Amino acid sequence: MGTLLRRVIGAILAIVVLMAIDHTPAYAGLNEAELATVVQELSTAVVEIESLDALRSGLAATLEGAATEPTMQTFKEVCKPVGMRAKQLSEEQGWQVRQVAQKYRNPEHAPANLYEWQALEQFQKHSELTGFWQPETLTDAAGNSQPGIHYYRRIDVEPSCLACHGAKDGRPQFVKERYPQDLAYNFQPGDLRGMYSVFIPALQSAQ
Repeated sequence: MGTLLRRVIGAILAIVVLMAIDHTPAYAGLNEAELATVVQELSTAVVEIESLDALRSGLAATLEGAATEPTMQTFKEVCKPVGMRAKQLSEEQGWQVRQVAQKYRNPEHAPANLYEWQALEQFQKHSELTGFWQPETLTDAAGNSQPGIHYYRRIDVEPSCLACHGAKDGRPQFVKERYPQDLAYNFQPGDLRGMYSVFIPALQSAQ
């Protein structure tokens, strides 16, 4: 089975599970049309994140067999587009899309709340778990609460990732200089690298 086909099947299965959203208390007040909108939005999130992960994997694959050490230019070509696409999705869809990791390189990717810590723990414990969603209420720095649905999707380490995330002493020089507090090293293929975190705010009528 090809990689693309696996991704599509995984997305379809996730969408089927998402249909159970009508049993979520936070959305109990929605009418049929509003519920359909929420299901469609969450389904769209699943598909978009699969596309984002395919972008990440494809760009990382360009590092395989490289004869030279990755540089800052490599980062701009391989890693930066993924972060930019995540930001674009946030702006276009009104979601909060983040890459999150316990062993992070960029401090902005550290878990932001207990929910994200717990999600990472679930992925760590269950290697067969690709993604899941759950209702949550997030609270911002000002104390404002926002109910919604959080979708989490795992990111595993691939052989190409080791060019920058392998042995600590083997990290590219630009990483050592740019990220003095770096924690994202000593990985092996198949390890949990982190996850995509997508928070979808509830419709106003459901709040």
